[in-house]
Amino acid sequence: MKKLKLTFAIVTALVAFSSCKDEKQEKAEKSLHAYSNYIDSLSNVEQQKASENWAVIENDYAKLKSEAEVSIANATDKTKLQDSLDTASLRYEELKTNILDAKEKAADTKTIKYKNLFGPNYVSDDMKFNWVNKDNILSVYDNFVNTVQKNKDSYSREDWDEIKMVYEALDSRKNTVEKEGLSSHDNNKIAGLKLKFAPMYTLNRMGAKSEENAAAKK
Repeated sequence: MKKLKLTFAIVTALVAFSSCKDEKQEKAEKSLHAYSNYIDSLSNVEQQKASENWAVIENDYAKLKSEAEVSIANATDKTKLQDSLDTASLRYEELKTNILDAKEKAADTKTIKYKNLFGPNYVSDDMKFNWVNKDNILSVYDNFVNTVQKNKDSYSREDWDEIKMVYEALDSRKNTVEKEGLSSHDNNKIAGLKLKFAPMYTLNRMGAKSEENAAAKK
């Protein structure tokens, strides 16, 4: 009887141990599946959107990878799972390289475009225009308005929307520069440039929108 009880206890312990091992293995597989699926899902995200939300992507990736690594470390059959983890990680690194390269190229393209609009002294500072002061603001407005005038026929509706956005950011900086000693002469010249820009923007944006609507109907 004692021998039977001992055998039963051993079998029960083995079953419990086996169940525990299976749970750990299953948890590791689920964690790896979530990690791999997340990386696969990133390939369906537009590069621009991925670039704009890269900090969030990196954070989510790090969390999922950490969970997968911890689960695999506790799994009974680690080798196959670890190989799958490494393969998924390589896919992510390739994706990361492509997205960051595209992000850098886009930043370079935007810098070139804005230097064309605002002049060679343009500094990328999230449209704060801290580099604009009472001594150079007239030349910045002059460069901007004349560049827009020269290229107005080539701008799309989206281009005009962006031009309006950066123009308003420059205007916001002008309010500060006026308090820093902007001369009345330069202020009057800027007012003239603003009067030139306003109707040019309105008419050409309307024209660009009409052309896009007409093209969409064809």
